[in-house]
Amino acid sequence: MKLGLGWKLYGDGSAPPPGEVVRPDERLSWGRTVGLGAQHVVAMFGATFVFPLLMGLDANLAVMMSGVSTILFLLIVGGKVPSYLGSSASFVGVATAVHASGGGIAEITGATLCVGVVLALAGVLIHLVGPRIILKTLPPAVTGAVVMLIGFNLAPVVAGTYWPQDQWVALLTMVFVVVATVLFKGFLGRITVLLGLVFGFALSWVLDAVTGPAGVPQEDGSIAEAFRVDLSGVAEAPWFGLPDFHAPAFEASAILLALPLVIALIAENAGHVKAVEEMTGEPLDGHMGRAIIADGVASGLSSAVGGPPTTTYAENIGVMAATRVYSTAAYYVAAIVAILFGLCPKFGALVAATPSGVLGGITVVLYGMIGLLGAKIWVENRVDFANPVVLVPLAAGLIAGIGGVRLSFGDLVIEGIALGTIITLLGYHLLAWLAPEGMKPRPLPEPRPVPER
Repeated sequence: MKLGLGWKLYGDGSAPPPGEVVRPDERLSWGRTVGLGAQHVVAMFGATFVFPLLMGLDANLAVMMSGVSTILFLLIVGGKVPSYLGSSASFVGVATAVHASGGGIAEITGATLCVGVVLALAGVLIHLVGPRIILKTLPPAVTGAVVMLIGFNLAPVVAGTYWPQDQWVALLTMVFVVVATVLFKGFLGRITVLLGLVFGFALSWVLDAVTGPAGVPQEDGSIAEAFRVDLSGVAEAPWFGLPDFHAPAFEASAILLALPLVIALIAENAGHVKAVEEMTGEPLDGHMGRAIIADGVASGLSSAVGGPPTTTYAENIGVMAATRVYSTAAYYVAAIVAILFGLCPKFGALVAATPSGVLGGITVVLYGMIGLLGAKIWVENRVDFANPVVLVPLAAGLIAGIGGVRLSFGDLVIEGIALGTIITLLGYHLLAWLAPEGMKPRPLPEPRPVPER
């Protein structure tokens, strides 16, 4: 099996001109590749750091294992699917339910380890049978909706968490990223997300010095005065330290709570693969099984040492969409940097000190780009929205998944991407089965070429 560790130098190693792409088996100069790797670290760090905290797990271990999981993923897929693996948000609800029922972090990681094993076995089945089984289950109409759910479902994180912390810094950072993406040329135009973070960080520092503390909304609705940039945690953190490892424990109730997420994870992984396929222009259906195997193995490994389960990150797909550089070399750089961060609490504290307003400005652009990749899948595959068999379940699934609709079964709550995916998937296939022959979904005919006059 080829490991995909050999990269051809793209041109002279400089940034590609507009309209051109750097493919997974190519790379820019190592200096530029390191810069792109740093941008991928920035894109993944917020979510990879926050989700473990919400689950009660060690964030530094999560960051370190995200690097290990990414390397493992790239090796299993032979470097064909450029992706970064970070902490999965899908399990936050499960972790909350396990805590509510009296379980601890050992029971949580035991349940997520079982999910990783089942996910890997599902990937093996898909790899052996062929991608047609998942492509038949997830046609372009459904896949586009899942990709759109992945991106737009992150919108409440921006609107409810990051943006309100400092709306003006968020707005100016967003404007900087948007304008810089168009005006900056060459390599600078490819790292506008990283430059946006630096710009927002510097802006926040200046505002702290000139205007003083900002009013930060609290959970109870009150406003607290606080500086935008707080580096006290950086000063207190040591330079080197191992994260907290622990062994998982297996409890049937916790495992049963987590297992339904396998369905959503398969759809999420397939959606990410299709999104990368759309961006790179390279057929990746044959690697879909390997990608799901890799995610399952990586999640199991991370859970086995006490870390959170992992998933391919939509945030980093957004970075690729913005830069059009799909080199896996940049992901290896990002993975190595993440491992070093995980072993260095001081660096982790520095990145964690990024003001929320800055993250709001950056993520509002990235998450939107991810969602629109779903629309691109629809357009490229000429999905027929005039057919109610297609329109109705997709409409219901998108609103349920993006709008915060919840289904509760005792302590188990299904919402967000998982609920939207289930409604879209089951609704589409149920209506396609019930529909008369003339309404069954079929690809639209290719448009006839306009004759030249």
